[in-house]
This record gives sequence, structure tokens and C-alpha cells, in this order.
Amino acid sequence: MSGVLIHLPQEPALTVRLGAGEVARFGRGSETVPVELRLDDPAVSRLAGEIRVAEDHWLLSNHSTTQSYLVENPEGAGEYLRVPPRRVGAPIPFEFARVVLPTRGSGVSFQVFAPDHVYLDPGGPDGGRRGAQTLTAYSLDETATYFLVLVALCEPRLRDESALAVPTTPEIVERLRSHPQCAQLTARAVSAHIDYLAEEKLRINPSAVREPGRGGRRNGKREALVGIALRFGLVGEGHLRLLPARTTAGPGVARTGAGSR
Repeated sequence: MSGVLIHLPQEPALTVRLGAGEVARFGRGSETVPVELRLDDPAVSRLAGEIRVAEDHWLLSNHSTTQSYLVENPEGAGEYLRVPPRRVGAPIPFEFARVVLPTRGSGVSFQVFAPDHVYLDPGGPDGGRRGAQTLTAYSLDETATYFLVLVALCEPRLRDESALAVPTTPEIVERLRSHPQCAQLTARAVSAHIDYLAEEKLRINPSAVREPGRGGRRNGKREALVGIALRFGLVGEGHLRLLPARTTAGPGVARTGAGSR
């Protein structure tokens, strides 16, 4: 499975899913210049550019003859790429990206997610060519914020503190608050990471989340994530070192530190 998700934060929000080889054009558009992503700003060209999916990543073409576009990595501590005018097929390496087009205001932007980035087996390269290698079933980036959320969800069971309960969204926010990567993490962002893990990374079947009601579905989704992550060894005790040190002990826990048990 390869592809990307494009999210345009407008009213109503627009989400476009593209498969390998598919293209989405963006710009101000018109009757004679159709675009899949319409950006209603007079400073944006009718046909400003296009996104093309190539296996596990994507390419950005800038059709403007005068303006550069920025591709920011929201999780990259200020990391970004500048795609110059008339550049065709610039490869974008980020799993999460925000494409920013200049305007007379604060700019217009949309997000692109590439959840199928391929990682080597944790055992390391086997010396074969990529096409001959065995790919991991679940493609997870252990440096990403969503992975921290997953570890935090699994933490109580890894520490044998609870065999049943999984942390709530506010508890995840509080648990990760002192992590340098999560200083601005909000409950809404945690919920988005949980949805991303469930829908794109661990691919949980919605029918497996049986609890009725919105809150029940959210709880069922968290429990399903923890179940898959622990059952397949995607998260283990060694990953607890990624979490901030605990300054207050939970029930039955008397020690302090990220790796303490």
C-alpha cells in the first residue's frame, strides 16, 4: 500500500487521498483550469503546482515563474525545504509536511501526510536490494510524535500498573508535557495522532472497535492500538526511555525515572 493524504484546512475541510502515480493539482483554479485543491487567494496562480505520488513519498512541482514554495516539517524543529519557481518533481522526504504558498497575508497552506515511509527491519540492512528485502508490516518512525503517543498509551501495561485501563487523552498530554518535542502538544493533537495511528499506521479495522458512542469508540480505538502494539512487539520496555522522567509516582509505583519499573 502506497499513497498520501492531503488535508486542506478550510470550511468545510477537504481531505484527498492519492495512490501511487496519482496527481493532485492545486491553485486558484477556474472553469478552464480545474484543480483538485482550490486555494482561494488572489496571490495564488490559477494553476500553482501539483503533487505526484511516487511509491512511499511524493513530488512537488512549482508552476509559478516568480514565487518559491516552502515545505515545512512540523516535527522537524524548523526543518523546511524551499522549492524554487519552475521546479518540477522535487522529492519531499517528510512524513508530515505543510506546503506554504506566499500571499499578501500570512500565506495559504495545506498538509500532506505520507504514512507509508519504508524503514529497514530493526535488525538492520541485510545487504540485499530494497526490492528483495522484507519490509516491516507496520511502518513506524520512532522519532515521531505519534510514536511517543503510542508509547505513552502502552506505558501502564509495560510497567504492570494496569492490565486493563489505557491513559485518556488529557493524561497523555500531561504525561508528555515535559518532553521537548511535545511542549505545544494539545488534546486535539493527541486525538489526531491516535486517529493517524489507527487509520494509517496500525490499520485498525473500525468494526473491531465495538464500544457504542463517540467516547466509547475513542476508548476502543486506544485499547485496540495498545493491543496491537504490544502483541506484535512494536512497543516494548526499551521504548519507555523515550518518555520524560516521571516526577510523581502512580498508584503502586514508588520509583522515579523514564526507565524505572
